[in-house]
Amino acid sequence: MNTTINAVKFRADEKLEKFIHEKVAKLDRMIDNATKCEVILKVDKPESDNNKIAELQLALPGQTLFISKQADTFEQAVADCVDAMKVQIEKYKNA
Repeated sequence: MNTTINAVKFRADEKLEKFIHEKVAKLDRMIDNATKCEVILKVDKPESDNNKIAELQLALPGQTLFISKQADTFEQAVADCVDAMKVQIEKYKNA
């Protein structure tokens, strides 16, 4: 599965990118026909708490699964996205 990371208006450091790739790899093991995964990172209102947004799009044959989560850190937002995506993958597989 091809994974791309897009950081909007900032540059994600290597540590964050490595973390994202490790988390997304868990999704790849759950479903073998995923073709692409896109992770989008944004900051909403930099002066406020809980302002890091992670969006995860998983392309499957004939369908795209999407999750968006907001947290204090990008790591937490990505982890929350992956956990929620696992639930969506289970629903997709059982449909």
